[in-house]
Amino acid sequence: MNRRTETLARINLFRSLDAAKIELLDTQCFWQRAARNQWIIDYQDTSNDVFFVVSGTLRVKIQSVAGREVLLREINAGEFFGELAAIDNQPRSSGIFTVTDVTLARMPASVFRAAVHAHPDVCDQLLEQLAGYVRTISNRVTEYTTLDARHRIYAELLRLSRPEAGKPQQAVVSPPPVHADLAARVSIRRESVTGLIEKRRGALVLTDTARLRKMVAEASEVS
Repeated sequence: MNRRTETLARINLFRSLDAAKIELLDTQCFWQRAARNQWIIDYQDTSNDVFFVVSGTLRVKIQSVAGREVLLREINAGEFFGELAAIDNQPRSSGIFTVTDVTLARMPASVFRAAVHAHPDVCDQLLEQLAGYVRTISNRVTEYTTLDARHRIYAELLRLSRPEAGKPQQAVVSPPPVHADLAARVSIRRESVTGLIEKRRGALVLTDTARLRKMVAEASEVS
């Protein structure tokens, strides 16, 4: 692959490193491309490499024995995944599959750990991301145990949304998630995701985000 474009300089974790350090890390990675709808990592896989996303989008998914899918998050260009196994050498905690065509750098765990130990800013960013995972999981566990399906959907749509220009009370989710994906994000059945939010071509519109947040908070308190 062309090192001028397929480089870790595009990865946020290494933003503080100079060109020479980036180039060295580039040479220590295995570069690969994958088409959409391919599994990159399987749940409970015993590999421990770390993957850096140069282009494309992937999703983190867990599938229960009964077949129900839970989508944990999306991974976009500039991000990375697989670091937990590189840290503790345990089987993968989730599966990762491609949503679009992707370009990835696959870094051996030993190289990743050496980079983290050698560069304080890289270490700090990794710690911040791991702390973010804990907070996200904690919030989701709280939602699963205190909110009904409707309010879990509201909470997830608020997370996925971005403010709409010129309309501070509104937010937009674009592209809109299909019902099956939204159900998998909040661990409910697809049939529960109906008629909740105003539709627009190519987007869902949350017409009153403050009210939605209040409803979610009130539902949590009642539970």
